[in-house]
Amino acid sequence: MIAKVEILKTEILSDNWYTLRKITYSYSKKDGTSQTQSREAYDRGNGATILLYNRSSRTVILTRQFRLPTFINGNADGMLIEACAGLLDKDNPEDCIRRETEEETGYKIHDVRKVFEAYMSPGSVTEILYFFIAEYAASMKVNEGGGVEHEEENIEVLELDIDKALHMVGSGEIKDGKTIMLLQHLRLKGIL
Repeated sequence: MIAKVEILKTEILSDNWYTLRKITYSYSKKDGTSQTQSREAYDRGNGATILLYNRSSRTVILTRQFRLPTFINGNADGMLIEACAGLLDKDNPEDCIRRETEEETGYKIHDVRKVFEAYMSPGSVTEILYFFIAEYAASMKVNEGGGVEHEEENIEVLELDIDKALHMVGSGEIKDGKTIMLLQHLRLKGIL
């Protein structure tokens, strides 16, 4: 175990899209000795994600969009199937996910339920992601979705059978961590 963590120096390496910092810190080890290390931490803010589900049709709403980091790391076309998500602006996670759901999927949802929160890449990224689920119905569709034009979003909305979506995880068609976690949550809790 470590104790007495102290930040010694913080350098900003990049402050372009988000902030990349190099942090030098020290801590006391279990044997009482002190250790100093430097690590980089990428701060992109916190986010929220949601999986919409329909009990009667046994379907879920997912999105598909281009994700550059996946493209440069082996995803041939860069397209990724994922649960609706967004970064918290100045709002709380629930307000954020309601806004993002309407912008990205076109559904105006009523009752959202937070199911857990998680650090998604704690070795290098500071983000906490808040996970939600909500039931949807066709009557909740208020627009076509697809994202916000001024944010240059180009999002395709997908309605998939839950069994097909879970099969797509196994086949590698769905590779997004947050989406896999939410699909498994629905299955583990017997929601669908």
